[in-house]
Amino acid sequence: MSEPVALASGWVRVEYHAFHLADAGQYDPPPFRPHNGLIFSRPGLAVVLVGANSGVVSMTTEVYEHPVARPDTEGWDEVVDHSVESLSGHMHVAALMDDPPDLPLLTPFGPGHYRVRVHARGRDRADDAHVSEPLEDYLLQIWPGRQEPDLVHKQSDQCGETFRRAALNQPEHSPSPPHEDDWKRKARARLRRHNN
Repeated sequence: MSEPVALASGWVRVEYHAFHLADAGQYDPPPFRPHNGLIFSRPGLAVVLVGANSGVVSMTTEVYEHPVARPDTEGWDEVVDHSVESLSGHMHVAALMDDPPDLPLLTPFGPGHYRVRVHARGRDRADDAHVSEPLEDYLLQIWPGRQEPDLVHKQSDQCGETFRRAALNQPEHSPSPPHEDDWKRKARARLRRHNN
């Protein structure tokens, strides 16, 4: 495997079961359709779903110039490859209601399509809680790549299953994205409904 062109680790603040991969100014969420239980997106913004309702998670980002061929699923609960599109070429890990974490630029090769491999573990440990120290770990590996369907390497946590079931109950055609506060309220209601 080639060496990453950028690598960093840190804590990321999460709110409403999510953190974002976002171009600057792109914070209107896509329709809530987490079919793979881990990540969904629209051009300029991807939403990564976490178990904790709010708090912090541990994050490592690795940026590559070329595809990472073999996924490492050992020790991870969920691993999914997903295509994202950066409109500006300035996509970062972003916190919804906090300053962005000190992590590298995810799209240093400019605007266009990228492939992101999201690894997650510990989402069931946090289970809708507020956490002051990370109980969940994430590894993002990202490289330039054409738009392709999701590729699921591993799905094993209950959190992901809950999100996948929620996605099945969403209409295929939704109206334009709702106001941010309305989206948060609806997301919380969906999670409560599916956890009961």
